Amino acid sequence: MDIAGKVFIVTGGASGLGEGTARMLVANGGKVVIADMQAEKGEAIAKELGDGIAAFVKCDVSQESDGQAVVAKAVSMGKLMGLVNCAGIAPGEKTIGKNGAHTLATFTKTITVNLVGSFNMIRLAAEAMAKNEPEATGERGVLISTASVAAYDGQMGQAAYSASKGGVVGMTLPIARDLARNGIRNMTIAPGIFGTPMMFGMPQDVQDSLAAAVPFPSRLGTPQDYSKLAKHIFENDMLNGEVIRLDGAIRLAPR
Repeated sequence: MDIAGKVFIVTGGASGLGEGTARMLVANGGKVVIADMQAEKGEAIAKELGDGIAAFVKCDVSQESDGQAVVAKAVSMGKLMGLVNCAGIAPGEKTIGKNGAHTLATFTKTITVNLVGSFNMIRLAAEAMAKNEPEATGERGVLISTASVAAYDGQMGQAAYSASKGGVVGMTLPIARDLARNGIRNMTIAPGIFGTPMMFGMPQDVQDSLAAAVPFPSRLGTPQDYSKLAKHIFENDMLNGEVIRLDGAIRLAPR
């Protein structure tokens, strides 16, 4: 699929991996709808990328009406051919901690945002893409979601986060199979230790320790690393129904 001239939705596009992906898409001639809860940042990035080229829509990905508004905006800008799900939260809480049992509300919210939110955007974007005239490859759209290596080797305190990302991994293949007849591909990226706003909120010594734990290259991943893989997924029409670990060969320790 040629990115140039197509419209893409990027959830969580106001920062981190999402922002990097939105910038990559525009740099390659695409148009982008930034869907995020961070209105001030999202509007500033959209303005920077250019009126008519980028737009911001405030969106809670777990809400049907918000997702519908994002898709409607994207369709109004041209041919919607891509969705990148980067919106997510990463709370840390043990199953039994100093204050007792894991808060059920925290677990529920994590699943709702990370898993239900991803599926909500997938189903709504796919519905719109299914109406597209196919490209020369037969494609009508490409969906990319973000899981995590925590889906496979979650650490202590990551039960909720790992469950939500494991769900994203688990639905990758069946969604790809569901949408095959529509010419829509579905892929997932599972990043390792990446330099995102969540990571930069940690003490520097913790960041350095995590970076050193990556076998090679021994550094934090960057939004550019993620966006380069997203670009390749869009352009390589044989990639479908798979989860790609983007992690420098790291396997997370228990803590």
